[in-house]
Order: sequence, then structure tokens, then C-alpha cells
Amino acid sequence: MGETLLTTPNTPRALADDHVTRVAALDPGVTTWLGLDPTDDRLPDVSPQGLEALAEVARATLRQLDALPGDATADPAEQVCARLMRERLTAELQVFDAGEHHRAVRNMQTPVHGLRGILTQMPTATDADWAPVLGRLRKLPAALEGHRATLAEGVKRGLLAAPRQAEVQAQQLTEWTGENDGGAGWFAEFVEPAPQALRPQLDAAARAATEAVASFRDWLLGDYAAAAEGTPDAVGRERYLVEAREFTGSDLDLDETYAWGWEEFHRVWAELRAEAERVLPGATVQEAREHLNRNGHVVQGAEQMRAWLQQLTEQAIEDLDGTHFDIQGPLRRVETRIAPSGSAAAPYYSGPSLDFSRPGRTFLPLANGDAEERFHTWRLVSTWYHEGVPGHHLQIASWAAAADQLSRYQVTLGKISANVEGWALYAERLMDELGHLTDPARRLGYLGKQMMRIVRVVIDIGMHLELAIPAHSPFHPGETWTPALATGFLHEYVGMPPAARDSEILRYLGRPGQAIGYKLGERAWLSGRDAARARLGSAFDLKTWHMAALRQGSLGLDDLADHLAAL
Repeated sequence: MGETLLTTPNTPRALADDHVTRVAALDPGVTTWLGLDPTDDRLPDVSPQGLEALAEVARATLRQLDALPGDATADPAEQVCARLMRERLTAELQVFDAGEHHRAVRNMQTPVHGLRGILTQMPTATDADWAPVLGRLRKLPAALEGHRATLAEGVKRGLLAAPRQAEVQAQQLTEWTGENDGGAGWFAEFVEPAPQALRPQLDAAARAATEAVASFRDWLLGDYAAAAEGTPDAVGRERYLVEAREFTGSDLDLDETYAWGWEEFHRVWAELRAEAERVLPGATVQEAREHLNRNGHVVQGAEQMRAWLQQLTEQAIEDLDGTHFDIQGPLRRVETRIAPSGSAAAPYYSGPSLDFSRPGRTFLPLANGDAEERFHTWRLVSTWYHEGVPGHHLQIASWAAAADQLSRYQVTLGKISANVEGWALYAERLMDELGHLTDPARRLGYLGKQMMRIVRVVIDIGMHLELAIPAHSPFHPGETWTPALATGFLHEYVGMPPAARDSEILRYLGRPGQAIGYKLGERAWLSGRDAARARLGSAFDLKTWHMAALRQGSLGLDDLADHLAAL
């Protein structure tokens, strides 16, 4: 599980690496994510005691950071690492002390999702690989009981998620069990490729895991939902600021951010109207979208769509390598996969292990197609630039490759959502700037994704702070945001399919402050690039800037633009 440092860390980067080692010793999810020990058959301890132990590691690291001698941060690289570590661990503990782990019930990124997700990151190529999979499957019922205990403690303390979050997670878990379609369930399907000698044990463990998921689901729908009755969707300004700090690395001015979101809304809506005219002369944005849904390019079948997106990614690598980036070695390998059943509707990316034995992967949930598994490509091209290359994969894989020059913490546990989502949204814009989205259909799709991220800023802040819709809005001016109004706004100005739209609203309500990081992060990346170009003038080289930016590791929004400007 990685080497333990034998001496007391005496620099921030050494302390950062030691912190990763200590977290991995407690959290096998980190061990598997980083590829530190493929034989590890533990599951994360998400009970109150297990989560408290992780919080104590963060507190201990902060105490050690405070105790480092003054000359330990003389090196600017050490200063950057120390500042990141202090900000990240402080934000992590603020969220923990607020009790957010006691109400981790939503449609994505919960301990329950993590317990299944760890299985998808494990190697299964050889017979020996399946032994730790078996161990983890057998431990899954106990791990779920630990999570139930954490939520039950939240019930006692009055720290609960809103009822709709329990309902949607229960619906997902029903898909996992196979009860929705009469199948054997996800766990049974997962072990089907296993060697025959282990199948009886794996099949039994899969059945026990499925039964444990069903039991947890029933508890959510029963005891938990009853206790959560009346819990509001909106979290309020105080909780929102704590959550937003975790996702952005910044203490935001929410009123300025909300107003800026509306400015961006009007700007991009004008662009969308102009692009709709190119798609179908005289058409509104909605009419252009409907035209493309009837007549635009479609790929039939999930596997065919997966292959199409894989080819799109590989073509992007070929087009960008040597011109705007250097994409060499393991950075060139990224896999496109279909997301497991019972996932949220949004496509997503999973980074490589530090040794690249597990590659980076992009995932397409089937909710992005229709009931006949027809996928409209005009909606997905810019999304795959976002998730793959030059987006998430190029940044996260570049970080993994630079782990030895920075610290493992700066490229893994210290990751800040708004930084990586901002880069991925910048990557979409870059592909537009470079002429990869000149086709009117694909560009309408790209602008629609831009609008979605802008709408996130407006409705995420608006719903949770229960703000008024401004008088200059074309949509329900003067009214106070509610989830119902937000759903209507998303439908009218983003035009998402109903399943994806509803999943988005639930996501915002369940993860306050996360969804705003895309546009705020992109704003920082663009600001930093513009400042670097202004500073260097004719000496500015975009490829050189890109490669330096990708090697700097994680930074919060309080620091990102300034660091980018100095490259």
C-alpha cells in the first residue's frame, strides 16, 4: 500500500505525501484510486468512527504544518504546496464539522456510490485479480451498515437530506438490485466474467451485496424518508458558503457571482439565437434543437455510441498533439465506457492510477440516449472534449505524470473541483476557438453546454439562497427561485431531455456549491491566459503556456488566475 515515510516530514511537500499515505492507510478507496495496492480487499469505513478517524488525520496534518520551521517554505514550490494543503484541509474540516457527512443522501457522490465505484476501478484481468474483488463484495453489507449508522446519527441530530434525495437514491438502488427490470442486478452482472473456479463464491457474495443494497434502500424509503419529511431543499447562505469553499477553494461573494451569472446568461443566449439561425434559418433556439433531434446525426446503440466517442477522443489527440499540447506516452490512452446502471445522467471521467496501470476513462450514462438507445451526437461532441481530451483526461493524467515533481497530494487529494471543471470548460471553448466546432449543429450543442453551466450558477445560488429572479430576466421576473421554477428554466433555456434535466436539478440540490465551479473556474482560466498573453506580448506561445499550466497541479480559485498569469 505504498511506502511509509520513516522520518518526520520537514517540508510541506514531504508532509503532503505523508498525509496521502496516512489517508490511504485508513481509506482503501484512495488506495485503489491511486493504484497503490491491487491486493487490498478492504472497503472504506464510512461509519461515524471511520469518518472521525479520517478527520483526525486532517487535524494532525494541519498541526504538523503549523509546526514546520520557517525555512521549510523558503522554496516557492513548497509555499504553493503548503498554501494548498492548509486551505484544503481547513475546508474539509469545516464541511465535516458542519455534519454534512450525516446527510450524504443524493443521486451521486455518496458513500454508497463509492462502495460500488471502488469495484469498477479494480483490475479483473487475471484470476488472482478477482480474489480482492471477492473480499470486498463480502464486506459490502457491513460497509453499508456503517453508512446507515452515520445517517442514523444524522437523524438523531436533525441533520437530514431533503425527502426527494432519499427517493432518487432509492430509485437508483432499485436499478442496482435488478428489481426494476426483473434482472439479477448489477453485482451479479459484474462478476459474470470471473473465472469459473471462483464463480460460486463470487455469485454468493454478489447476492448478499444485492440483498444488503435492497435492505438499505428499504430503510431509506421507510425510516429515513419519514424522519426527513419537511426538510427543505434549500440549504441557506451559511451552509452554502461552507460547501462552495470546498468545491472552489475560495470565499465567494455570492451576490456578485449571481449577478455575473445573469450577465453571462444574456451574452450566451444571444449567441445561441444566432447559431440557431445557422442551423435552420428563421428558427428559434428550441426549434433548431427540435430540428436537430429529428434530422441531426444519430448513432444507434450504446456500444456503437461508445465506439464513436472513443474515435472522437483519439482524433482529438492526433489533432492537438504537437500543435497546442504535447500528448505523449500514457497520456494518449483514455477509454470510453458505458456508465453502470443506476448512475446519474451526467457523463463523467475517472482518472488513471498514479502508475497508469489503470487508464483514464470517460463514461456515458444511457440517459443521454432515448428509449431506443439512439444518441444525438450534436449534443455530445463538446462534452467529450470536456471529459476526455483536451479536458479532464489531459489535465488529470498530466497531474499524475507530474506527481513526483510536485507531491502526490497536489495531484490527488488536493484536487479542487472548480479548477478541474474550469479547465474542462476552457477545453471546450479552446476547441471552438481552434475550429473544431464550426459545424452549426455541434456549435449549437457546445453553446447549449455553455448555457447549462451558466444556468447552474444562476439556479444553484438562486435556489439555495431563495433569491429573487431579477427584473431584466425573460423568465418569471420578480419571483423567488424554487426547484419547480429552476426545472422550467433549465427546460426552456438548455433544452435537456426530461430524465437528464431532472437529474441535474437533484444534483444541484444535493451538492450545493459544486455546480457553480465550472463557469467560475473557466473565468479564472481565461483571466489567467489573457493576463499572461498581455504580459508576454508577441513572446506568448499558447502551447508552452498550456503545458506549463497542466504541470502546476491543483490550485483554488483564490490563487489560480494569478499563477496562470505568471506562467
